[in-house]
Amino acid sequence: MQTTIRSAISFQGVGLHSGRPARLTIRPASAEHGIWFKRTDIALGDTLVPALWDAVEASPLCTRIVNRAGVSVSTIEHVMAALAGCGIHNAMIEIDGPECPILDGSSAPFVRGILSRGVRVLAAPVRAIEVLNPVSVHTAKGWAQLAPGRGLSMDFHIDFSDSAIGVQDKTLSLANGTFVRELCDSRTFCRAADVDAMRAAGKALGGTYENAVVVDGDRVLSPGGLRHADEAVRHKMLDALGDLALAGAPILGHYTGHKAGHALTNALLRELFVNADAYRVVLCDAAMAASLPGAGVERHEIPAVA
Repeated sequence: MQTTIRSAISFQGVGLHSGRPARLTIRPASAEHGIWFKRTDIALGDTLVPALWDAVEASPLCTRIVNRAGVSVSTIEHVMAALAGCGIHNAMIEIDGPECPILDGSSAPFVRGILSRGVRVLAAPVRAIEVLNPVSVHTAKGWAQLAPGRGLSMDFHIDFSDSAIGVQDKTLSLANGTFVRELCDSRTFCRAADVDAMRAAGKALGGTYENAVVVDGDRVLSPGGLRHADEAVRHKMLDALGDLALAGAPILGHYTGHKAGHALTNALLRELFVNADAYRVVLCDAAMAASLPGAGVERHEIPAVA
């Protein structure tokens, strides 16, 4: 059955790229509502922005959604991953600015907040998007694919010149709370060599060693080091889940990302939905629903390190 959060939960911090203070509140919503963002700092006009693939506007280094009135919310991927990973299908997310708070750079604070409130089951069945035939997108730097598969599973490959990251590969089934146990505490990361260029471009203005993993060659500059030896590829998978959640329903299929990022994953969803023979929408029976991300997850499963 569809779900929502039992009661509202708020988070406060700064935007990773804007550096602006941000307050975000996740509120319960009724069945069939889906996930929407509401800009509470805007008094007039259309302040609601749908968390959907076709509302995504190209933006480097994050996922940004915009409505027809031009109202936008950026860096939504970590909260979207938390909602998907906790099995939340309906929510209203109020935010008092244009960018979500980065918190510790992972989804763990959002997950902890959601699970502290609890999940409420609603009187409506879950619809899922079943991948029937493979679709893929390619660029000069990487590629991504969705193929048929049971539940949602993921392969990811990254390759960075800094040896603190290097080449990393990971494969996971995201059924039954795997996201919460294996991925949610993995933080966003960057190369020290790229920081000045990002800030010159107006990005990463709110970034610190406390909300991002910064590497320089073979060194991890952030205090405490890594939470996982392969934290970088885990975070890429976290981002991919958040971006796939913009499909508007859970995906039943196998995602592969090879040096993929936000733009490629959104392009992949666009490719999926223009190919009518590549997918179908199905009502989940009890067995199918039990295999979805977040099904049956409990608060104690959040990694203690986060």
